[in-house]
Amino acid sequence: MKLKNRIREYRARFNMKQDDLAKKVGVRRETIGRLEMNKYNPSLLLALEIARVFDSSIEEIFEIVEE
Repeated sequence: MKLKNRIREYRARFNMKQDDLAKKVGVRRETIGRLEMNKYNPSLLLALEIARVFDSSIEEIFEIVEE
């Protein structure tokens, strides 16, 4: 199984740069980039914080898919 996300799509919808989101959730911009490339799985706390920024649920942004 693999965790995929829609962070880039949500950032575009909210007209937000990687750096903007990183500052709101307390991580480095590189972390957001790695998340978007599916090279990093967020902690539950980080996933919750990202969902909160976009006023969404975790399930709307993150999805577990079969490889």
